[in-house]
Amino acid sequence: MEGTNEERLDFGKMGYGCKHYRRRCMIRAPCCNEIYDCRHCHNDATNLLKNWYDHHELVRFDVEQVICSVCDTEQPVARTCTNCGVNMGEYFCEICKFYDDDISKGLFHCDDCGICRVGGLENFFHCKKCGSCYSIGLRDNHSCVENSMRHHCPICYEYLFDSMKDTAVMKCGHTMHRECYNEMIKRDKFSCPICTKSVMDMSAAWKLIDEEIEATMMPYDYRHKKVWILCNDCNDTTEVFFHILGHKCRHCRSYNTRTISPPALPQE
Repeated sequence: MEGTNEERLDFGKMGYGCKHYRRRCMIRAPCCNEIYDCRHCHNDATNLLKNWYDHHELVRFDVEQVICSVCDTEQPVARTCTNCGVNMGEYFCEICKFYDDDISKGLFHCDDCGICRVGGLENFFHCKKCGSCYSIGLRDNHSCVENSMRHHCPICYEYLFDSMKDTAVMKCGHTMHRECYNEMIKRDKFSCPICTKSVMDMSAAWKLIDEEIEATMMPYDYRHKKVWILCNDCNDTTEVFFHILGHKCRHCRSYNTRTISPPALPQE
């Protein structure tokens, strides 16, 4: 391959890869010895296998061999092809065995997470208690939940910690995919699927319920009946007047409550 050293390194940049990454190499999966564009392509393929015994996921750290997409040379994991001299990835992480030509993503390796992240190192911090990288805007401004990212999204059930999708951190500290969160809000669901706390400021909605309750008088037999409620937002229990439209927590003024004792029925 002729040209300057820089031209040789950049040859084919952004011209190879798959739907997941632009890169100039493929990987040999150590688990099944097959060749794939990336670990996600491997996992997608094995998930389609009819025999569930063959379903398995590739462990990124176990990859030892890569195949240069420019010259088809198989070789040990390294940034530069030993044969044609191209960079097999403009970004290369030796720990994760990860390549990507699209450096506009702001790729960086987090030692605490143990994996590569996107978005720019300067825009994130690692929360030790939550066990993951969060946006700088959430520093000292989020509820910590131990290992909050090391679980499956409560909506689509994809594992969150190494998901390629954007993640939303709710007021309660629990996490889910941003697109799943937006779909949940679109369907008028405003409580966390994990702990049932409100996921946003609901004061305007609670005021509307106040107005509806004030305008909706209960039948005489129920007008003075009381029930015990548990507030999902503050976990307080209080006794309030029963109303078909909702029960307001006396402590935090939330209507995100549930009845823990039924109203007494009117006497015959």
